[in-house]
Amino acid sequence: MKTLRLNYEPTERQRLFHLAEEDEILYGGAAGGGKSTAVVMDAFLRCQKHPGTKAYLFRRSYRELDDVLLPELLMRLPSAFAAINLSSHELRLPNGSVLRFRHCEKDNDRFRYQGAEIHWLYIDELTHFPLVVYDFLKTRLRARKELGVKPLVRCTSNPGGPGHAWVRARFIDPVAPGTRQTLRIEHDGIKGERTLRYIPARVADNPHIAEGYALELAQKPEALRKALLHGDWNAFEGQVFEGFRDDPEGYGTRRFSHVIEPFEVPKSWRRFRSFDFGYSKPFSVGWWALSPEGALYRYREWYGCTGRPNEGLRLDPKQIAKEIAQSEKAHEKGLKVVGYADPSIFDGSRGESIARQMEREGVFFEPAENARLPGLMQVQQRLRFDEEGFPGLYVFKGCRASIRCIPALNYDPVRVEDVDTNAEDHIYDEWRYLLMANPMPGRKKPARKPFNPLDL
Repeated sequence: MKTLRLNYEPTERQRLFHLAEEDEILYGGAAGGGKSTAVVMDAFLRCQKHPGTKAYLFRRSYRELDDVLLPELLMRLPSAFAAINLSSHELRLPNGSVLRFRHCEKDNDRFRYQGAEIHWLYIDELTHFPLVVYDFLKTRLRARKELGVKPLVRCTSNPGGPGHAWVRARFIDPVAPGTRQTLRIEHDGIKGERTLRYIPARVADNPHIAEGYALELAQKPEALRKALLHGDWNAFEGQVFEGFRDDPEGYGTRRFSHVIEPFEVPKSWRRFRSFDFGYSKPFSVGWWALSPEGALYRYREWYGCTGRPNEGLRLDPKQIAKEIAQSEKAHEKGLKVVGYADPSIFDGSRGESIARQMEREGVFFEPAENARLPGLMQVQQRLRFDEEGFPGLYVFKGCRASIRCIPALNYDPVRVEDVDTNAEDHIYDEWRYLLMANPMPGRKKPARKPFNPLDL
């Protein structure tokens, strides 16, 4: 049998990617780690090893396929081995396997693949895709028993993009990088497990990259540099609240970290509740305390999410209000709590308003000021550290939903000064409502020492 010679020598990280056995893999993080090369070569080698199988390789648009994935594969294969049908974006191998290069530029494009049988699913730049597309494409993973293969998913991505939050929540946050994560599933009498793994790679891991590339990345603005050079999922281009800090070293000192250790909030501090309603999308309730110095502390929250990013619990207003009332009876114990919520919940033009339904359960709100850009400025001002490292807003470390969602928000591609409303912005919205009701006070300037010429 004639040996197939490929123009490909995998790096150590790429080799880990090829040998990984988990059901779902995310590879990359930083730029220059050889992500696209790893994707096309993994698909080719897998199809070559398993005759009659089908690999689907996705980018968001056909232009990205033509500019990135197809050229990357062509330069690795012997010119006489096989031909890519550019009109159909397919590479057929002599053993009956096929690599299909596909796009999903619009979310509804996913339905084009409703009848597809995908054995190997590859998605390059996963954060460019919403979770709904990812979940749908995975439903096409199936294989006839006679093929003797177990379908799998292989993805790559840098931090940032519209899907940053859900990708991070699924692959990055649950376990340490490189560690296997096991999801146990039980629905409708069906039990099973899915295994996932994040394999980080940086430009330093790729000896094939051109000289000067790392230097170019090092010159980028801070957030972009952290994301692309170091693969930092806490920083990315277009990040709105890049100043948000979750630093364990500051949990106790409350300096240079917005996330802090919980403490017993004094009963004398004013208490607030902020609320953003959602049904199919999550709702968000936050409890806050205002210190005598004017700092706000988010000490408790309830995020109405199923555990899947941006998917709501589908609770009606009365159910939410009952839980809020019970929670405050247990935790606030008779303390006065002033509530603020989106003015839209007071709209009764189509029947009893959401606010009125909640009032029947003993939970009251005042209409919040909903101006978006002033609200954004209030959040930014509260997050800013003073000269000694103290911000105007803190989050107890148990408020995990805030810690996940706030730093993951990106700017709107059209309204470039505002938060992208298609993102998971529900917690941010109720932050705005509370902060607009408690605008940031002017910070006291340090006392200036009188001038004394003898000090010179």
